[in-house]
Amino acid sequence: MTALSYESEQPAAAAVVRPGLLRETLRRHPTAVLGGVLLVLVIGAAVLAPWLGTVDPEALNPIRRLRPPNLENWFGTDSVGRDIYSRVLYGTRVSLIVGFSVAVASTAVGLVIGLVAGFSRIVDGIVMRVMDGLMSIPPVLLAIALMALTKASIENVIIAITIAEVPRVSRLVRSLGLTLREQPFVEAARACGTRPWRILVRHILPNTVAPLIVQATYVCASAIIVEAILSFLGAGTPPTVPSWGNIIAEGRMLFLVAAYMILIPSVFLSVTVLAINLVGDGLRDALDPRLARAL
Repeated sequence: MTALSYESEQPAAAAVVRPGLLRETLRRHPTAVLGGVLLVLVIGAAVLAPWLGTVDPEALNPIRRLRPPNLENWFGTDSVGRDIYSRVLYGTRVSLIVGFSVAVASTAVGLVIGLVAGFSRIVDGIVMRVMDGLMSIPPVLLAIALMALTKASIENVIIAITIAEVPRVSRLVRSLGLTLREQPFVEAARACGTRPWRILVRHILPNTVAPLIVQATYVCASAIIVEAILSFLGAGTPPTVPSWGNIIAEGRMLFLVAAYMILIPSVFLSVTVLAINLVGDGLRDALDPRLARAL
């Protein structure tokens, strides 16, 4: 087999998903559909927040402070009279921006590091030791330490959480790369004189996409939780930015008289994370080659 004929062939794939598999998987796993519906509703609430009966989330009205949920203030008001409903909906934007941004950034960086480390033993011995060191620190503590070096802002929160999540993605891609580089189609490509970068792009990268997409959903859910924790501890977004963590932090001292300040954003946070995890489970079932053979 010549190099020219080999390169003209289609690259081998670890799993071939037959047509209709996704539809059949969703039918077998209705929880994935539920997660998708919930996630669409959350995203819709974030995008359409200005047109859903909200007011300025930072508008103060001391006369109406600590009002329980009513017809005028659907989720009640906080200690300075700000509308909780408006703050929760606008806080959805912050959580989704952080979650999706961290998922994309950490996946991209982790993919590059994992591919190179999984294909090159020299790079693997150096870079992955750094990743192991980062993984030894809990993500929340690492994010807090990074935020302590910078000022509070959404951009710095995204950077801090991304650094904490990259090692997990890179280790996943590395483990896949270690397995794939021993496969016959990779060995054949080497024997034909195919350049290493071409092997990575054409043969190893396509076989990491499915598990990487699933991992990205879990990274997104984890980032949303970490952002809420950072904001709750005062190390995340500035107090002037409405976020679920800030709302919960402001209501913790008033729980006995205004429990809704904690319960309502907590429900939104839990539902959002649950929806993302359900979607991730559905994607895992749809893209798992063993499930493809079973169906």
